[in-house]
Amino acid sequence: MERQPEKRIGDRERHAADAHLQQAHADGVLTLSEYDERAAQCWAARTQSELDALVRDLPEQRPDPAPPAERAAAPAPARPRRRMIVVGAVLAGAALLGGSNLVMNDANTVFGSRVVQLAPGQDEVGVGVLFGSVEVVVPDDANVSPRGVMVFGSTRCDAACYGGGTRSVTVAASGAFGSVEIVRQAERDRSDRERDRDDDD
Repeated sequence: MERQPEKRIGDRERHAADAHLQQAHADGVLTLSEYDERAAQCWAARTQSELDALVRDLPEQRPDPAPPAERAAAPAPARPRRRMIVVGAVLAGAALLGGSNLVMNDANTVFGSRVVQLAPGQDEVGVGVLFGSVEVVVPDDANVSPRGVMVFGSTRCDAACYGGGTRSVTVAASGAFGSVEIVRQAERDRSDRERDRDDDD
């Protein structure tokens, strides 16, 4: 019988595996460099077996002792850790690829810039940036919900996020020392016309 391909995993599974790695590092089981290396592999993983291989030699993960109410009341400490994770993962990717463009999700860039155009019917796009920029072009009827973490960088979304569109689109942008700009098609067309007019002058 033909073997079925393994199903892909998402950020929920990657978060769970990374929490296990963080606990092992906090306990002294993993060194900082070992944690950084495995965290990068964790956020690049596409299947559960890839995640399992990263924690197979670690002690069993202990449950979080904090009650749910307490975690909901004070979620702030998790944010710096997550930022460190994102930076470590992107920096590791940059080191492995020698500073070249990195294409893993819809668009990731390292020391470069690129433009991402949503495909017909696409309602979610993921981008990653390190020392670069990405412009995400969405349909004119899009109402964008940005998410993700940019460390020492920015995600700019003006009309596309606040212009009252009818089509819901999610842009997940993560990275460091870079920028992500989300624009509607009409905005980009207008910008192109203005640039062409300036070139003619």
